[in-house]
Amino acid sequence: MTKPVIDQTLQSLDIRSRDIFRLIVDTYLREGEPLGSRNLSRMLPHSLSPATVRNVMSDLEHLGLVYAPHISAGRLPTQRGLRLFIDAFMEIGDLSDDERRVIDAQVKASASGATLEQMLTEASQMLSGLSRGAGLVLANKSDAALKHIEFIQLEPTKALAVMVSQNGDVENRVVDLPAGVTTSQLHEASNYLNAHIRGRTLVEAKLEIARLREETKAALDTLSQDLVEKGLAVWAGTESDLPARLIVRGRANLLENVTAQADIEMLRHLFEDLETKDGLMQLLDLAEEGSGVRIFIGSENRLFSLSGSSLVVAPFRDKDARVVGALGVIGPTRLNYARIVPMVDYTAQLISRMLR
Repeated sequence: MTKPVIDQTLQSLDIRSRDIFRLIVDTYLREGEPLGSRNLSRMLPHSLSPATVRNVMSDLEHLGLVYAPHISAGRLPTQRGLRLFIDAFMEIGDLSDDERRVIDAQVKASASGATLEQMLTEASQMLSGLSRGAGLVLANKSDAALKHIEFIQLEPTKALAVMVSQNGDVENRVVDLPAGVTTSQLHEASNYLNAHIRGRTLVEAKLEIARLREETKAALDTLSQDLVEKGLAVWAGTESDLPARLIVRGRANLLENVTAQADIEMLRHLFEDLETKDGLMQLLDLAEEGSGVRIFIGSENRLFSLSGSSLVVAPFRDKDARVVGALGVIGPTRLNYARIVPMVDYTAQLISRMLR
């Protein structure tokens, strides 16, 4: 919902309508249940009859902010209503000192002697535990600075390419060897690569080797030169193909209190979405578009639109202030946004500091 639309909608709501709307949304976020006119009239700070409350609820429904799940039921907020509530009414809380200490301790403890993968896994687990949703972390592997690449011959036409990042991650890939490659040529190619890639990302290393192509031809024989190019190509394809790691913890939290078949079906869609790599880089793009936390409700995020889930996500950055990943919490639309937003924001800032 854009700001002009929000402003226009707010102008159409008087104080009485705003109070009733807030109570409907607050009750939904707290209990997940529709709020009826009789109960609502008792909760209002000013006296209104149930009939008057029903008229206001009807006006809110006409504006597309609430709906009745079935005849004679109370009202629940629509996706549009939740967006209005978050953008115009919600008061973002702050983390308590205890919550900050828990996050600091867990992230810093996991970073001590651990790989980046392990640290991010712990962050995902921690967000899940604190939010009672699923903790999600997405990191672009291509942005890790490289430390070392080595070729180990497995058979005459196969070798294991071992890549070590400066953050401690190790990856192995099997590469095809040109006919006639010797052990000394494998060492020669490894040494040449390591002389030029250390401290660079995969993308930067690939560009550097391409820039030095003429120098490479002079320094290496044809087979060794071919190995140098294969050693990067096995990881660094086109930018859209760069591998990313997705870490999700706490899926079981999403199953709590789910009984309706429709909700189970929505969760099935969500779990399927989390299993596929298609479109995951959208999360990095979405997070990068804003400087801080972003909230996506239901179909606002195409990646999880079928499941109708909400996503609270924030980017984390490397020492050069580049966005290299995103972390957040995914769950039903009745997430405790006011509590989760500062939690996600603080964790993303902490991870960014750890990567500097």
